[in-house]
Amino acid sequence: MFIDRAVVKVIAGTGGSGASSFARFKFKPKGGPDGGDGGHGGHIFIRGDRNLSTLLDYSYKTIWKAARGAHGKGKNWTGASADDIYMPVPPGTVVRDVETGEVLAEILHDGDLFQVARGGRGGRGNARFTSPTHQAPREWEPGEEGQERDIELVLKLIADVGLVGEPNAGKSTLLSVLSAARPKIADYPFTTLEPNLGVVQLSGSRTFVIADIPGIIEGAHEGKGLGLKFLQHIERTRVIAFMVPLDAEDPQAVYDQLRAEVGAYSSALAERPHVVVLTKRDLLPEGDAVPVLDAPGAAGQMAISSASGSGLEEIKEYLWRFVSEAKAAEPAPADEEWADE
Repeated sequence: MFIDRAVVKVIAGTGGSGASSFARFKFKPKGGPDGGDGGHGGHIFIRGDRNLSTLLDYSYKTIWKAARGAHGKGKNWTGASADDIYMPVPPGTVVRDVETGEVLAEILHDGDLFQVARGGRGGRGNARFTSPTHQAPREWEPGEEGQERDIELVLKLIADVGLVGEPNAGKSTLLSVLSAARPKIADYPFTTLEPNLGVVQLSGSRTFVIADIPGIIEGAHEGKGLGLKFLQHIERTRVIAFMVPLDAEDPQAVYDQLRAEVGAYSSALAERPHVVVLTKRDLLPEGDAVPVLDAPGAAGQMAISSASGSGLEEIKEYLWRFVSEAKAAEPAPADEEWADE
């Protein structure tokens, strides 16, 4: 099951309380205050894990709570700090605060770490309150409460190429013939109910990642069909391939609608480099020329047939070059870190 959104409660550990204690030795009955500090409560971290592909675990476990720190003891013994908790998520996960809607972090790579809830500081024992004028303090502090918040985890797939098209445009079929991915394929709308990723391999150890996004229909940006739920997954693709089947009644209208839906969802996404892929070329009547769509913003147009294999090697090389150019045009990553609070 593909789960790309989850809301969980995180509760960091409370700090241990400080101790109020006085030293008692056989030959030193009034040894003075020796109450130790409490230990820190456990922090909670979000950590990127490339071995995960969904947020399924967070459908079953919706509360993550760290342990509290141990209390301080006499003889100036500091209580043990609690262990931290690490919540693994797939790379591409956005972390939001549910109450404020603020984006707290984006986990983009394996091993990325973000402290989502800070554990409470341990309280001070009475030994900390000693002074020349206050030599027998009985004061001590309770541990601080750990941070508690509700967070939303949203997964956005990271791919080089996102395949966007209407239901039955041939996206899943193309993915299956270009990569080792085996998405569900059938002759009815909305076969693809969840995104699929595949790695396309070329000669010379060249690879790129391609994503099959569920079918986009008119009104997808308003929640119709399955498009709105999964449009988020093309936000992180470097380039977009608009899939237009040649057996459509009006291929130009199909392309225009797809562009309009993507633009209505995100203006920034509409400016992403894109290419037009005309699918089902084998269904063109013999002798008919491949139509050329009016797509001034597209980097190019290609006609292919996943069934017959026509144009598949060419499109692999073309997409590789297209992705390479997009990578080269990207700005250098800023040295930005999600600092612990």
